[in-house]
Amino acid sequence: MADDTADTEKLAATLARTRDPQGWATLQAQCQADPAGAATKTTALCRIAVILAAKGGTIADITVGDRLQLLQTVHDIGGGKTTSGYFYQLLHAAGVFDDTAPPAVRAFGTTGQISIEQLIDRYGIACHPVRDLLVRYLRERQATVDYVTLQRLATELGKLFWAELEQHHPGIDSLRLAPEVSSSWKQRILARESGLSTLATVRAFYLDIAQWAMEDPARWGPWAAPCRIRDEDMSRKKSHQRRKSRMDQRTRERLPLLPSLVTSVNTERRAATDLLQAAQATTPGEVFTAAGQTLRRRVLVRPDGAAKIWAEDRETATRRDLSFEEHQAFWAWAAVEVLRHTGLRVEELCELSHHSFVQYTLPSTGELIPLLHIAPSKTDAERLLVISPELADVLSAIICRIREPGGAVLLVAAYDYHEKTWNPPMPLLFQRHYGGERRPIAPPAIRRLLNHTLAKTGFAGADGQPLRFLPHDFRRLFITDAVMNGMPPHIAQLVVGHRDINTTMGYKTVYPEEVINGHRAFIARRRELRPSEEYRTPTH
Repeated sequence: MADDTADTEKLAATLARTRDPQGWATLQAQCQADPAGAATKTTALCRIAVILAAKGGTIADITVGDRLQLLQTVHDIGGGKTTSGYFYQLLHAAGVFDDTAPPAVRAFGTTGQISIEQLIDRYGIACHPVRDLLVRYLRERQATVDYVTLQRLATELGKLFWAELEQHHPGIDSLRLAPEVSSSWKQRILARESGLSTLATVRAFYLDIAQWAMEDPARWGPWAAPCRIRDEDMSRKKSHQRRKSRMDQRTRERLPLLPSLVTSVNTERRAATDLLQAAQATTPGEVFTAAGQTLRRRVLVRPDGAAKIWAEDRETATRRDLSFEEHQAFWAWAAVEVLRHTGLRVEELCELSHHSFVQYTLPSTGELIPLLHIAPSKTDAERLLVISPELADVLSAIICRIREPGGAVLLVAAYDYHEKTWNPPMPLLFQRHYGGERRPIAPPAIRRLLNHTLAKTGFAGADGQPLRFLPHDFRRLFITDAVMNGMPPHIAQLVVGHRDINTTMGYKTVYPEEVINGHRAFIARRRELRPSEEYRTPTH
């Protein structure tokens, strides 16, 4: 089966006339309203025609299983590279599938959640009573943690703790470990980079069982045992100090460069926009000049109607996808601006939606204050941020970009990496047209955009290596800048969504100049308050 052949196009045209004309008319109307390219739409209609020819019935009779069978067949005969799920999106948008069908074809490529029993059984634990205990323990914890955390607990308790003990001590069947057994296990675990985390998980496991044994002796009492992991084994002071030092150094290197980065991404965005607009106004094959560059617009061999504009550098003969360059420049600019003005986590950035805008009326003056609602994420606590004029301009540009001609913001389904599930479709702000469908811009894509942008700036660190900005760096920069410019730490804590103010102050980087000036100001205030006779005039 080859895509876009004349035979399948004829088949689709014939079926549109002779079978289910109303259903085909609905699909044609859906195609016209979609921004996907003409070739993508033609391929989708051809595949739908193949399903009808093979299965019979009308378009309304097509099932999700039919779609999967067709794609598998295309893949099996060597057409996997050209396999597109756009026809699934087309059928879903036309209301062919029921409410239980996934909103996006990408949902079929994700594993999703597996049961707690499957999580533990991956490690082949020989002692069945301990295996059952771990399953019961994780089920108790399941309600209070997300799925990724549950996976980590299963790995640390099932693999790194008990399966590791069984490997070195075959036949072990009790949590009451001999001192030499626990000591050798701790030595092996601490040789791993994440050893302290595993120790903390196992210690919490023992202490939880001891606590639950007092509340439900029949169920947990037989497994209560002394915990061989002592407080001193859990000391993280040195590692925390080293981490704090590294993070502070990252902030000191990046905060002075932030204005240059902001200017760079904005300049890149404007240049990419100017090039694209100039190319769109130029006849294919002609030369145009914009943003200080002279290019020749290329003639596409198969123009498919999707607004893809290619150009060629006359000197190097390098082909450039100006549409993609403009896309990258815009979303890199949008990500940098929103992150630096809000201090959001990257997951929170990607979850911003058209529903995130709220307003508050000041009781005293009646003034309307625009606010940005941040959905619960890491701390499961929602919060509201004041939208500054600069942030309002960025958000307005994003909305203007993603709105459909009718003014609506399309609903897109995002994958929750923490819960391994698909969220219901939402009017997310960070979304783009990709692969024939609207998709959310996920955290990994945000990181790639930042890396691509930084590569063009030429920024280098103290070691001379290229400087990278991670999304979380902007959070540290935001907190440091806010506190240094007078925002009370407890207010900064609420703005960024920390549970503990010590966490907020841990993000705030102290500069040597700040320490020196603060110390000098303290000495000056103390001299003013104490009697002058206590001080003598300094002499050489």
